[in-house]
Amino acid sequence: MDQVTIFDSTLRDGAQGGGVAFSIEDKLAVTRLLDQLGVQYIEAGNPGSNAKELEFFCRVSQLSLKHAELVAFGSTCRKGLSPEEDPNLASLLKADTAVCAIFGKCWKFHVDAVLETTAQENFRMIRESCRYLKARGRKVIFDAEHFFDGYLEDPVFAKQAIRSALEGGADVICLCDTNGGVFPKTAARIVREVLSWLPVPLGVHFHNDMGMATANSLIAVQEGANQVQGTFLGFGERCGNANLSTIIPLLQLKLGISCIPQENLQTLAQCARELAAFANVEVPAGLPFVGKNAFSHKAGMHADGVLKSPRSFEHIDPFLVGNVRRFPASEISGRAVILAKIKEIFPSVPVNSEEVQAVLEEIKELERQGYQFEGADASFEVLVRKRLAPFPPFFRLLYYHIYTDFVPRQSATASATVKVEVGEQVQLMAAEGNGPVNALDRALRKALELFYPVLSHVKLTDYKVRVLDGKNATGSTVRVLITSSDGKNTFTTVGVSRDVVAASWKALADSMEYLLLNQ
Repeated sequence: MDQVTIFDSTLRDGAQGGGVAFSIEDKLAVTRLLDQLGVQYIEAGNPGSNAKELEFFCRVSQLSLKHAELVAFGSTCRKGLSPEEDPNLASLLKADTAVCAIFGKCWKFHVDAVLETTAQENFRMIRESCRYLKARGRKVIFDAEHFFDGYLEDPVFAKQAIRSALEGGADVICLCDTNGGVFPKTAARIVREVLSWLPVPLGVHFHNDMGMATANSLIAVQEGANQVQGTFLGFGERCGNANLSTIIPLLQLKLGISCIPQENLQTLAQCARELAAFANVEVPAGLPFVGKNAFSHKAGMHADGVLKSPRSFEHIDPFLVGNVRRFPASEISGRAVILAKIKEIFPSVPVNSEEVQAVLEEIKELERQGYQFEGADASFEVLVRKRLAPFPPFFRLLYYHIYTDFVPRQSATASATVKVEVGEQVQLMAAEGNGPVNALDRALRKALELFYPVLSHVKLTDYKVRVLDGKNATGSTVRVLITSSDGKNTFTTVGVSRDVVAASWKALADSMEYLLLNQ
């Protein structure tokens, strides 16, 4: 097999994931994004579920797609109803997509306990629903729901459910592991047995409840499945679905099976980041191929090996999927990694420089105190520049005072006064905020913006506090990570102290210095 079609269900099955909610504008943007990536099918939603879905289908039909066909999803007709009487099937037709995916029960347990009907009525619902859509010019993909569980319990029943869909004219049969409970060896055997008699293309749809969805999808393809269904970042109901951002490069780069245009593979990581933003989720750092840690080398021995020969600790070149190689600065990174990161800032630094070793020793000491530079590259750069190319300070803190007020059943408020020295000038500024750190941040910005107007564009986008030694209770050392953005770039700084405000000040000061250094 040299070609597999990708069926993306991010907008339908993915939208069932916890915390995921797409607006209509989000769904339109995701549709464009997936089409640009080159997937063949985009399951756009269930038009029978609510009016918002029907409105989306109306608007998405106006998009000019280059690669993908839109798919409307729904169920077979209900028991006791003919397809002509069924409102769900009417919604599928109203969505006006060339392709429809309908699911039907393939596990006798579900027919008995959930549908509460007879086997023959279930087969009728499947057969007549497929026939109804085919007669109206639709391509029909039949999702054989709970097929693997149903086949293991009663293979005769499960086969007859598929045959009913074929009798109705289904173009593709998709075997669904709806509960996500099948092992790869079992999945391979069942796919192989079904393919031995199936006259149409076979798709697979695996859920990830046991962490097997990607493995099951790949082994199904190796057994002869023609189509893989999944969601792009793997999110979905319960533990999610087969992750297409992993499956696509595995098929294309490892198995030599084409599924999207080869040149589009280099947009994979960027596509993941954009889609995550629309879904209001983070791309997991450890996600294969597209996560920020996928090609990250922290241990000194590993990093040294990669610097000498990337294939020593990387199974592919990150460039192939649009990702980048990273060397987080840390106490275990080793001289080679620190040198590589310093060379990004000062390309001409001598390889055997004593200054480099001094920076490494300082990093080790700071991390012993609780600093963590692997997630705070901006603070690392500020530290390196101060040590290897000292510069006049942009500002010097003279003092700050913070006042907080708390009244029961009212919001807490805080005010901060900051006095800084810039050159020979002194500036005193005060500001209010919804907490001491917010007030301090506002007062500092107001003071410095008089001298450095560019700082007016900087926004604090994330703030994290971690207690490092809980045994000291409220006197514990804390690490503060602050992520800032100037509208174009995002950067993170770190501060550590037994005083959360002092730790925050260190991170805030680094963020200001970093931006001014890079101006």
